[in-house]
Amino acid sequence: MDIFEYMREQNQDQESPLAARLRPQTLEEVVGQEHIIGRDKLLYRAIQADRLSSIIFYGPPGTGKTTLAKVIAHTTSAEFVQINATSAGKKDMEAVVKQAQDQAGMYQKRTILFIDEIHRFNKGQQDYLLPFVEDGTVILIGATTENPYFEVNGALLSRSIIFELHALSAQDIAVLLRRAVEDTERGMGSYGAELDADALEFLADMANGDARTALNSIELAVLTTERSADGVIHIDLNVAQECIQKRAVRYDKTGDNHYDTASAFIKSMRGSDPDAAVYYLAKMLHAGEDIKFIARRIMICASEDVSNADPQALVVAVSAALAVERVGMPEAQIILSQAATYVASAPKSNSAVCAISEAMQAVQKEQVSGVPPHLQDAHYGGSAKLGRGTGYLYAHDFPNHYVKQQYLPDELVGRQFYVPSEQGYEKQIRNYFQKIHEDETE
Repeated sequence: MDIFEYMREQNQDQESPLAARLRPQTLEEVVGQEHIIGRDKLLYRAIQADRLSSIIFYGPPGTGKTTLAKVIAHTTSAEFVQINATSAGKKDMEAVVKQAQDQAGMYQKRTILFIDEIHRFNKGQQDYLLPFVEDGTVILIGATTENPYFEVNGALLSRSIIFELHALSAQDIAVLLRRAVEDTERGMGSYGAELDADALEFLADMANGDARTALNSIELAVLTTERSADGVIHIDLNVAQECIQKRAVRYDKTGDNHYDTASAFIKSMRGSDPDAAVYYLAKMLHAGEDIKFIARRIMICASEDVSNADPQALVVAVSAALAVERVGMPEAQIILSQAATYVASAPKSNSAVCAISEAMQAVQKEQVSGVPPHLQDAHYGGSAKLGRGTGYLYAHDFPNHYVKQQYLPDELVGRQFYVPSEQGYEKQIRNYFQKIHEDETE
């Protein structure tokens, strides 16, 4: 390392954002994640003993994935190399592998390779790593905000232990905020700032489990607030509110949170909880979710989960889908709220789902002779001579516009695919079928 590189690193340490400077260097400094780094937990023991195997850290932003990797870097005797999958390529990995092989051959020293955003590597890049992870050339630590079971090579997963990190609690965030204000070496302690209790509570709550968001906010507050007459920088509730204008919502429109929130939205409508449905709707809207995507989910739920128990639900949902495209935001949120709460409040039935599922299985698995002759088309030439359409009974020629005749193929006579429920309008459908079937026996 030359003098210029040394000075650059020194300046970087001093000028880095607070969240980077305050990053824990030992396990004892880490806040939260007790479920994986508690003193009796596997990961804690492995780090302390410097006996790590390949691992993958999975969790939302700001929960400590990179932090734990840095702690390992400070405690291990192995060579520690870090790359970021957003910018690294195959040549970078080849260089790391070559270095690891040299370290093992000349110094009998292990190499830990930390790959941040590992889900950004394509299949080929992940495949390249596999033999070197398998033979122990490198010990892999991957960090990802995406579900590794979808985004990481299955062979790599089978050779790694997955640790899921959870969003930090408000109490955990409060500990970090106090540390940030009071720490004179790596924090903002030298500024002489004081953080009011209500401001602390507000920032801890609004960070929504993301430590980076909280630390960025307190850094901004300290750096932009004038000193009072007593020479102290007072961070009160008003200052805190100015520094964090909008709650940090963990939501990635292509990631887990997108699917989890959409799933919760649908299940809330299905479960007849309009309050939960409108909450998840608000969360999606707040995060900038595509309103057409939301409208499609409501239409599906209206048919799949409400169906004929309230046929009007699909009408409302389809109308809402058309309306939001023409109106746009912000008014579209009102239309979506109306549709979501209507579907959530409607009586529920999945009889149509069961009907088409049973019918599809019959089509796929059961061999039938075809459409009964009396139901076949009799309009084209020669049909009558072939007996097509002969004997068909026109329902409107009979009382109540109903007449008993065979509609299903011979092999399926007597099968019932659609079974109306006792819910909502379907109860009337059930009663209608019961009545006409009683009439035909008289």
